[in-house]
Amino acid sequence: MMNFTSVTEIEHAQSKSEIIIFFKIGIFIMSNELKTASVLAFERKLDPSDGVMYAGRWEDIDKPGAWEAVQVREKSVRGTISNRLKTKNQDPAKLDKQIENPNPQKVDVASLPHQADTLKLCFTLKVLGGVGIPSACNNMDYQRKLLEKVGEYESSVGYGVLACRYAANIANGRFLWRNRIGAERIQVRISAQESDGNTRSWVFDSLRMDLRSFKNLDEKVNELGQLIHDGFRGKAHVLLSVEAFAKVGSGQEVFPSQELILDKSKDKSKTLYVIEHSGGRVAAMHSQKIGNALRTIDDWYEGAEDLGPIPVEPYGAVTTQGMAYRKPKSKMDFYNLLDNWVLKDKAPRIEQQHFVIATIIRGGVFGDHD
Repeated sequence: MMNFTSVTEIEHAQSKSEIIIFFKIGIFIMSNELKTASVLAFERKLDPSDGVMYAGRWEDIDKPGAWEAVQVREKSVRGTISNRLKTKNQDPAKLDKQIENPNPQKVDVASLPHQADTLKLCFTLKVLGGVGIPSACNNMDYQRKLLEKVGEYESSVGYGVLACRYAANIANGRFLWRNRIGAERIQVRISAQESDGNTRSWVFDSLRMDLRSFKNLDEKVNELGQLIHDGFRGKAHVLLSVEAFAKVGSGQEVFPSQELILDKSKDKSKTLYVIEHSGGRVAAMHSQKIGNALRTIDDWYEGAEDLGPIPVEPYGAVTTQGMAYRKPKSKMDFYNLLDNWVLKDKAPRIEQQHFVIATIIRGGVFGDHD
């Protein structure tokens, strides 16, 4: 027990006690401040399979048995030196000799047989529910707040805008990538089996559809978008079967995915992605490449009027351009928008809410390790 000899000592002790109490309260508040989970991950909710390539004739679109798998074969070619060389401090005579030498290469190629004029690309697409529910999260308070914000978005805005944009990218054949360029005709067919056993189907003339705008989508795209929307909300089991037909010309080269080979000692300069099927090496497209095309819906970034939509990525990165269109300094990247929304209750504009939810649908690991 403390003994005080004067009023001054008592007042001094009281002020010290108040300081200690306020200090402890401050520590308590700081310790209970909501922070981003250090472990935070989401599974993708649009899950495409690999795409398999077949060859046939346009008039045989309705004959499934008339299509044969596109085979990948190896070709040896005698090329020339065409890459930029380092000329600084180089002996001109040696440099001349180097560029005069041939450049033999081994490459993978895939092309249609000469009796075929049309490429057929097939894949399936699963739409999963539970948007916003982390597959891993080590902070339950953060998870509750996150689910609260996603629930507010679902009830007040809904997934309709995003779902219709995904539907448009299926219908317009964006996932064909280079195979879409120069095609005379493109048709995309989509089917989905319903719970009652019936099959719903859609057919799209893809070249009539705009790749740069999601305005004025037709009724069939909106109908497909409604099905995807129901999948996101968990109201329906959605598994789409997609077939795309591109009339590119008899014997023309087609373009599967190209493998990234990190081992530079390999003697092949281009390796294409193949699936072993019926004893052959069938040309195929990575599921990641198809998914990248389907999520090319972000036209909410600065400069979209000139460049058009880009794939949904946390920083708006477009590797083919070597650019990121949502850099942290702009405060329009996924992490800034998400933190302001969840931690500070500062809801972004509606179009940026679309972007945040689309990034969650994309999936990934987003924890804060600081």
